[in-house]
Amino acid sequence: MVDAFLNASGREMSLKDKFFEFNWGFLLLIFAIAAMGLAMLYSVAEGNFDPWASRQAVRFGIGVCVLFVVAFVDIRVWMNLAYPAYGVALALLVGVEFIGFRGMGAQRWIDLGFIQLQPSELMKITLILALARYFHGLTLDQVSRLRFLVVPALMIGAPFYLTLRQPDLGTAMLIAIVGVVLLFMAGLAWRYFIIGGLAAIGAVPVAWGMLHEYQKQRVLTFLDPESDPLGSGYHILQSKIALGSGGVFGKGFMEGTQSHLNFLPEKHTDFIFTMLAEELGLVGGLTLLGLYVMVLMFGLTVGLQTRNQFGRLLAIGITVNFFLYIFINTAMVMGLVPVVGVPLPLVSYGGTAMLTLMLGFGFLMSVYIHRNYEITRNPGAFW
Repeated sequence: MVDAFLNASGREMSLKDKFFEFNWGFLLLIFAIAAMGLAMLYSVAEGNFDPWASRQAVRFGIGVCVLFVVAFVDIRVWMNLAYPAYGVALALLVGVEFIGFRGMGAQRWIDLGFIQLQPSELMKITLILALARYFHGLTLDQVSRLRFLVVPALMIGAPFYLTLRQPDLGTAMLIAIVGVVLLFMAGLAWRYFIIGGLAAIGAVPVAWGMLHEYQKQRVLTFLDPESDPLGSGYHILQSKIALGSGGVFGKGFMEGTQSHLNFLPEKHTDFIFTMLAEELGLVGGLTLLGLYVMVLMFGLTVGLQTRNQFGRLLAIGITVNFFLYIFINTAMVMGLVPVVGVPLPLVSYGGTAMLTLMLGFGFLMSVYIHRNYEITRNPGAFW
């Protein structure tokens, strides 16, 4: 067992060594994406930093500090704290049931005074940590044994159920998908996915009956938005109009008619990509998506190059979570999936989402810095 991180010269890695290992190009990508988001929030407010851009900038600055702190901490520390962190996030999710406050028809937040915390966002990161920790301690043969699947099934199922109760179907589905992807990456046998897929298909009628009326309406609107153009289909129809009206080069910064004449709903949060495409056109939209792709490629590369299972699963889990944010939000505003409350990462206005994303990027960078470190698979070695 190796007890210290070693650099290329064989010395234990100091803070200075870790500083030079830090990937500054990755940080530049994050700054570029956040800058586009701040520009859009400035435009939403008709050329004012208040109320959204200034607050978002402060949150981003705090997030960058969080990223640095997390990145430079010994990765074994994060492995040791994986289960406690998951426990805290789960307790906060339970707390939403009793002390959470309602907003926009859902009870999803806890008011901590300095921030309105959405525990389900934090849970997505801590779940990745906990599952990576759990599967790090198993051999490939153990992963597919039924008795070793009880714990991860409970880890995924408990937050899925609690988030569904809020109700927040979009975030609950993200939690489930991230969990399933990590099961796949850990080496779970194909037969479980086939059985699970068939069970999910068979459960569709039951699941449909359990949905709230507004959730059913979202699905029906997705299938036929023109059936109620001034009601439930209004949002997605206006989004499509704005996307198409931007053309190749857009109408110009702060010149979007659909957004600035208030035809476009939730333009500072869920539908901010539509506003960006209207003002900056296809070129602006593809530029943002190109930056996202580079971040995703970095995350996948880190996961593939990491020598320890904990870091590998952590990096891939963070990357998949980031991808799901991007895919669901952009597909939603284009009418390719039902409308759900999933923000566009680093661009949409939001405190908890911003800070948890930066926390995740901190873990990703920590894995990158310590990618050559080998950690024993003995699950009791670091407790």
